[in-house]
Formats: sequence, C-alpha cells, structure tokens
Amino acid sequence: IKKIKNNCTTKFDESIDVSLSLNLKSKKEKFSLRTVVNLPNGNGKKIRVAVLCEESKISDAKNSGAELFNSESLIKDITAGNIKFDKLIATPAMMAKMGKLGKILGPKGLMPNPKLGTVTNDVKSTVAALKSGQIEIKSDEDSNVGASIGKKSFPNNKIKANFDSLIQTVKKEKPAGIKTEFILSAFLTSSMGISYKLKLGK
Repeated sequence: IKKIKNNCTTKFDESIDVSLSLNLKSKKEKFSLRTVVNLPNGNGKKIRVAVLCEESKISDAKNSGAELFNSESLIKDITAGNIKFDKLIATPAMMAKMGKLGKILGPKGLMPNPKLGTVTNDVKSTVAALKSGQIEIKSDEDSNVGASIGKKSFPNNKIKANFDSLIQTVKKEKPAGIKTEFILSAFLTSSMGISYKLKLGK
C-alpha cells in the first residue's frame, strides 16, 4: 500500500483498486461469482440510492438517506431512460412492476436482486449498508473480479481492512465444485499508478 501511494503522482485523490483472477471452471462446469462485500471503511465513492416502494415505506426511504423514493414516478423515469441513481432497492410488493424494467436495468447491472439484498422490506438497513460501504462484485467472462477499496487519502490500515474484507468474502464464495486453488492471482494498483502482484496467504 505504501509503494502504491508513493506512485500516485496525479493531483486528484486516486482510487485504490484490487483485481483478482479466479478459478471458476471445473472439469464439469463453469461457475460465476456475484455477491456483496461490506467494506468496513467504505471506498470513498458517494452513491445515489433509489428506493422503489409502496406509500407506507416512503418515510423509511426518505429518513434513511435515499436520494429517490417513490413508485409510479420512479418507474416512469426509468422507462424513459432517466436514471439518476447508482443503486436501486425494491420492496417485494413492487417486484410485480419490475418485469417491464428488466431490459433497461439488467444491462446496467441495476436490477434489484434478493440474493444481493436489494429486494427487501428492510429499507432503512439496506440503504444504510449501501451508503456506508457495501459494494457489489461480479466476475466477468474471463473469471476476473475488480473492486475499488479506497482512496489514496485513506490511512493505510483502513485500506488494508477493506482489502481483508474483500478477500475473505471472495474465499467464502468458492464453489464446492472447485477443488484446487480458487484465487489464482491478485493485483493492487491506483487509478493511474503501477500495478503490484500480491502474494496471498493460504
């Protein structure tokens, strides 16, 4: 982390990023990884949260710090391609109205998902988690995962804590069908800096 910071020569507060190459292919099938990571210190990025909910949940959404909250007006905005949020939470009662929005939200990775906790009645806790540093990670076609875990301005110990949380979460997601090493390689870099290969412990 110290070396990476020393190579941050730009004037802006560069992001500190992790890139992982995973073993997601067994002899019988190919797996994928998609989950959420709770970064204890956040990653320094401010996100805009929208909540698609019924009338009775609007006060919860508003009080929890969500930027957008409604049902009909929010659906109209999404349908028109007017997307002014980074994360979308939906209550189960709203999922019946989500079908027609799948083609718009799906390609952008914004479709609420029960597994990722974005389909829920607990609006307050979910918005708070997203605002405090919960991020989504997803493997690409080549089984790589990338994530931003902080900023150059973060103290080293906070970046390290975020890194540990990411690695521990990924290890827990190892498919049962993968019998050999799961994380094949890991690299740490800054937005514009040099990439360093890491040696991970067992």
